Amino acid sequence: MGEIIDFKGRFQKPTDNLASLKPWEFRRADWETPHFIQMLKSQSAKLETHRQEVYKEGHKGIRQLPPHFVLKGGMGYTIRAAYAYRGNEETMREVYYLTGLVDCMINQVNPLLRTDLLRAMYKEIFRMKKALNTHWYGSLDQVLLPIDAYFYNEPAYRSSLRRARTMKELYRMIRKGTDEMFDILALQYVFYSPGVGG
Repeated sequence: MGEIIDFKGRFQKPTDNLASLKPWEFRRADWETPHFIQMLKSQSAKLETHRQEVYKEGHKGIRQLPPHFVLKGGMGYTIRAAYAYRGNEETMREVYYLTGLVDCMINQVNPLLRTDLLRAMYKEIFRMKKALNTHWYGSLDQVLLPIDAYFYNEPAYRSSLRRARTMKELYRMIRKGTDEMFDILALQYVFYSPGVGG
C-alpha cells in the first residue's frame, strides 16, 4: 500500500499558505486558532520569513505571533463573509458596505435613526443580508474590522455619520467610509484563516 499512496508527502506541512492575494490577502494559519487573525503586512512579512526558516530547519510550529487582532464576535462574522467572497472584489465591497449599515444601526447616534426612516434602513439591511447570504448572530458590539488609528480616522467617520441630515447623505457617508476602510484593509493588513495546528 505504501508504494501506491505517497504518505510521506501527504502529511508534510505546505510551504505556501497563501489562500488569496487580492483584494485582501488571506493566508491559512498553521497554528491552532478558532478565529481569524488580522495582522499588519509588515508584521506578517516577518512572521512568514520566520515560518519558512522554522520549516527549513525541520521544526514544528511558531513560538510567538507578532502583534495582531483576534477577530471574534461580530467581527468574526464580518471576516467570514468577506472570506467567502474573496475572489470577487465588488461583492466583498458590498459585504463591507452592509457591515457599515449594520454598524450604523448598532453603534451610531443620528437623529434620523429615531424616526420612521429607521424602517427603511432595516429593510435595506435585510434585503442585502439575503442577497449576499451574510448574517451576524448573537449580541453584536463591533462588526467593522479594526484599523490602526494612524491609517484611518474613525472618530471623523463617526462624526460625519452623526452630522448627516438625510438618509441619502447617511448612506453616501457610510459608502464612502467603508470604501476607504476596505482599501486600507487591502493595503495594510493580512488575514489568517483559522487553523488546526500541527
